[in-house]
Amino acid sequence: MEVLTSILGGIVAETGKSLCGSIRSNIKNTVWWKLSFRDLEKEMRNLMDVMAEIKNQLESAEKDGRSPKNKVKEWLREVEDLVLKVESIQARIPGTEKKLCGCLLRCNGRFRYGRKVARARKNADNLIKAGKFPDGVVSVKCLEEQVEYIPGPTILEGQTTASRTLDELVKILDVEKFRRIGVWGMGGVGKTTLVKNLNNKLKSNICLKQPFSIVIWATVSKELDMRRVQIQIAERLNLEVKREESIERIARRLYQRLEREERFLLILDDVWEKIDFDCLGVPHPEHQKGSKIILTSRFLEVCRAMMTDTEVKVNILKDEETWQLFGRYAGEVASLEQIEPFAKAVARECCGLPLAIITVGAAMRGKAMIKLWKHALNELRRSVPCVGGIKNQVYNPLKWSYDSLEGNNTKACFLYCALYPEDFCIEVSELVKCWLAEGLIDDKHDFENSMNKAIAVIEILKDSCLLEDGDHEGTVKMHDVVRDVAIWIASSLEDEFKSLVRSGIGLSEISEVEILDSFTRVSFMTNKINKLPDCEGLFSKASTLLLQGNLPLERVPEQFLQGFHALRVLNLSGTRIRSLPVSLLHLHDLRALLLRDCFFLEELPPLGTLNKLQTLDLCATRISELPEEMEKLINLRQVNLSRTHYLKKIQAGIVSKWTCLELLDMTLSSYHWGTKGEVEEGQATFEELGCLKRLFSLSIRLKSIPCLGSEDLTWIGRLRRFQFFIGTTANSLPTRHDKRRVTISGLNLSGEWIQWWLSNASSLVLNGCWGLNEMFQDLAIYGAENYAEMSSVGSFMDPKSLTNADLKSLGSFMALKSLTITSSNSSLQPGGGCAAPYDLLPNLEELHLHGLTYLASISELVGHLGLLFSKLKLIEVVRCPRMKCLLSCGIFILSLPNLETIKVGFCEKLEELFNYTSNHTSGVDPVVPNLRTLELKNLPKLKILCRPRESWPSLEQIYVVKCNLLRKLPVDIRNANTIKEIRGEPQWWSGLKWDSLTAESALQPYFKDVGAKKI
Repeated sequence: MEVLTSILGGIVAETGKSLCGSIRSNIKNTVWWKLSFRDLEKEMRNLMDVMAEIKNQLESAEKDGRSPKNKVKEWLREVEDLVLKVESIQARIPGTEKKLCGCLLRCNGRFRYGRKVARARKNADNLIKAGKFPDGVVSVKCLEEQVEYIPGPTILEGQTTASRTLDELVKILDVEKFRRIGVWGMGGVGKTTLVKNLNNKLKSNICLKQPFSIVIWATVSKELDMRRVQIQIAERLNLEVKREESIERIARRLYQRLEREERFLLILDDVWEKIDFDCLGVPHPEHQKGSKIILTSRFLEVCRAMMTDTEVKVNILKDEETWQLFGRYAGEVASLEQIEPFAKAVARECCGLPLAIITVGAAMRGKAMIKLWKHALNELRRSVPCVGGIKNQVYNPLKWSYDSLEGNNTKACFLYCALYPEDFCIEVSELVKCWLAEGLIDDKHDFENSMNKAIAVIEILKDSCLLEDGDHEGTVKMHDVVRDVAIWIASSLEDEFKSLVRSGIGLSEISEVEILDSFTRVSFMTNKINKLPDCEGLFSKASTLLLQGNLPLERVPEQFLQGFHALRVLNLSGTRIRSLPVSLLHLHDLRALLLRDCFFLEELPPLGTLNKLQTLDLCATRISELPEEMEKLINLRQVNLSRTHYLKKIQAGIVSKWTCLELLDMTLSSYHWGTKGEVEEGQATFEELGCLKRLFSLSIRLKSIPCLGSEDLTWIGRLRRFQFFIGTTANSLPTRHDKRRVTISGLNLSGEWIQWWLSNASSLVLNGCWGLNEMFQDLAIYGAENYAEMSSVGSFMDPKSLTNADLKSLGSFMALKSLTITSSNSSLQPGGGCAAPYDLLPNLEELHLHGLTYLASISELVGHLGLLFSKLKLIEVVRCPRMKCLLSCGIFILSLPNLETIKVGFCEKLEELFNYTSNHTSGVDPVVPNLRTLELKNLPKLKILCRPRESWPSLEQIYVVKCNLLRKLPVDIRNANTIKEIRGEPQWWSGLKWDSLTAESALQPYFKDVGAKKI
C-alpha cells in the first residue's frame, strides 16, 4: 500500500508540475499577444505601403502597354491572402474575461492566436523583403508577337522520323534542366526545317506548359559575323542598331534588353563554331530562369563546345519516308507502273537525305519516259565521289541535278549565284544586270524582257530546288549545301565557268597566291579587305570581279586592274573608295560598273573609253557632276543616279546621246530638271529626255510643272514606268500604284495645266500645294465642257449609264488609280455650278487624305469631280481637324461596292463615318458590303458608323483606339462568323451595345487588348 501511495504521489506531483508549466507558458503568451498584434499591425502597414508603391508602378506601366511580371502577380496574391488571414485573426481574438472559470481554455485560445500572430508577422516581413524586385515589376513593352512565323516546308504526319524528332524537341523544352539544346546532323538532313517547324508550332502557345515571352531566330552561317547575328536579334527585339555602333556596345544593349525578358528562347541556326554569348550579348540561360537556347550544327563537337545540356540528332529518312517525300516532289509520274521501280531506285540513291530527295525528285517531275529514269539512275550510280563523308552522300545527287539543267547558260546562271556569300539574299535586279553583262541572257531585248527571261531562269532553278526565295521580296538565295556544291563544281571546271569564290569569309587582304590566270569569275565580296595588291594580276580571263561590301577598302591601286583584260562586270559597291584608277579606262569590254553606296566617291574619271558599258550604278555616291566624256557612252542602257545628293550639274547634250538608254533612275537626286529657260545655260533640259526613243523607265525631279503642249509630251506616254517629283521639296511614300506616279509638292496649282498628267498617271500625290479648289473647279469645267460638246450631237443622255469607252471619249482620267492629298490649307468647297457632270476618276482605287485643314467631308471632292467611287478599295484619312463626316450617301453615292479598307485617325471633330439624306434612310443594305478592315484611331467625337441595324457582312479586322463615344459596331449575329480580330481598349469593349447577348458572346473570343501596339 505504501508502495502504491508513493507511486500515485509521484504521478500527481509530476502532473501538477507539467500543468503548472503549461499554465505559466500560456500566461506568458497571453500577456504578450496584444503587443505582438500591435507589431503585426505595424508590419502590415509597411507591407501595404510597399504594395501601394508597386500598384502605382503597374498603373503607370499599363499606360505604356506593359504588364506585371508573373512573380509580381504571385506576390500580390500572397499579400491579399495574408490580409484576409490577419482580418480573420483580428475578428476572432478571444475576450479578456476576469472570471477564473474556464481560465485554462481561455489561455489556450490566446496561446493559439498568439502563434497565428507570430506566423503572420513573419510572413509580412518576408513579403516586404520579397517586394523589392530589383529587376523591375513589369515586363518589357509588348512586341507585335511572341513568336514570328517563319516560312518553310511543313513536317507532315507521314514523315514519322521528322515528326518524332519534333515532338522530342518540344518535350525537351518543357524540361527545366535543359537550358542549352543542340540539334545536330549532316548537311541537308533537315535541321533548319525542324527548328522552323518548332518555331511555328510555338505560335499556338498550347504545346508547352509555360510559353516563352519571346522566341528569337538568328541565322549564324559558316563564317561567323557577330555583328550580323546581333542585328538579327536586335531587329526581333525592336532595337535599332546604328552603323557606327561597336559589337561591344550592341552586346551590352542586347544583354540589358534580354535580361528584362521573363523567359526567352533563342534559336541559333547553322552554327559552325563556338559562339561566346558574352560577346554576342545574350545572358547565359542558366542564369535566367526559364530562358533557353537552341542551336543547330552539322557537328556534335560544336554542340559540346557550346556546353549543351542535351543533343538531338536529326537522322536521315527511312526508305518508306524517302519514297513518300520523293513522290511529293516527283509527282504522279513516279507512281506509274512502268516507272515506279526505277523511281524507287533513284530515290534510294539519295541516301535518305531530304535535300537530295527533294532536289532529285523535283528534277524528275513530269518526266514520263522510262529512258530518262534509266539514264538518271545510271548517272547517279556511276558518279565518282570526289570527297568522302557528307560530300559522297550529298554532292553527287546535287551535281546530277545541276547536270540535268538544260543549256549552258542556265548552268552558268546557277553557278553565278555561288559568287555571293552564304545565306546572302541576292537582288534579282542585280543578278539580271550581271547576267546581261556576262552574255548569259540575250541582250537584244529591252531590260524588261530581259528581266522576264531572268525570272524564268530563276523559276527553273527554284523548281529544281537549286535556288529558293530570299528573305525579302525580289531576292533569292542558295541553301548553304547547294552553294557548297556549286562552288565545288565551279572551282573544278576547266571551261569558262571556273570560279574563285572567297566571299564572306572575313578576309582582310588578298593573297597574291590566289591571283591565278585560270579563273573566269572572281568574288571577294563582303569581306574586310582594306588593301588590294599593288601589282598586275593574272586574271586575264576573268569576266567578273566582285569586291562589293568591303567597307574598309579606300583605294584601288593603279596596277591592280591592269590584268583584267576581259572584265565585263566590276562591282565596288559599299566601299570607301574616293576615286577610280585610270587603269579602269582600259577595261574596254566592261559592261557593268556598279558603284552603289560608295559614299566617299566624289568624282569620276573620263569614262568615254568604256564605250561598251551598258549599266552604270552611281546610287548614293557624292559625285557633283557627270564628266563631259560620258556622252560617248552610247551603249548605256541603265543609269542609276538615285540618292546622288550632291549632283548639281549635268551638261547639255550628254544624256541625249545615250540613245540606247532604257532606264534612268534619279529618285532623291539633288538635280532638278527644268525646261528651256528654267535652267542655267549649258545644263541638261527636260526636253532632251524626249530624244531617248528606247527609254521605258524614268524617275526624276522637276523644278515645276512643264508648260509644254501635249504633243511635246507624247514621249512620256511611251514610258511603261515613270516617277516625276515636281517641286523643290517633292517626295512621297510608295503606294501600290506607283508604276506611273506624279508627285507635286509646294506649288500653287491654280491655273496650272495638269490635265495631261492626270490622264497618264496611275498615282497622283499633291503635297503641301495650294490653289486646290481652283484646280478642281478647272477640272470640273473641263469635264462639263466635254460633256456638253458630246451631248450636243446627241451622243449621251444619262451620266450614270456611261461606259468606259464613253468616259474615255469624254477625256475622263481613266488611268488614275491612287490619289493622295496632304498638308493643304486650301478649301475644297465647290463653287456654284462647278461639279463635274460625270465621274472624272472612274478607276480610282485608293484615296489618301492627310492634314487637310479645311476639309469637312470627302463629299467635297465628290462634288468637284463627280466621283462615284465604284472601284474604290481604300480610304485613308488622317489629321483633318474640321472633318465631321467621312462621306454623305444620297442621290449620287448609295454605296461603296468595292471598298475593302477604311483608315481614319486624329480627326478631332469627326462624329460619323457615313450619313444619309432623308430620302435614303429606310434601306438597310450595307454601304460597304465588301469592307474587310476598319481602323479608327483618336476620334474623340465619333459616335456613328452607319444606320441602325446595318451590318457589314465582309468585315474581318476591326481596330479601335481612343474612340470612347463609339458604342455600336456594324456587327451582329449575321456577320459574327466573318470576324477574325477586334482590337481596342478593354473599357471601350465593355461599353459597347449589342443587339443580342448571342452576338456579344460569339465575338468575345476575337477581342484583344490593343495595349500600346500600333495599328
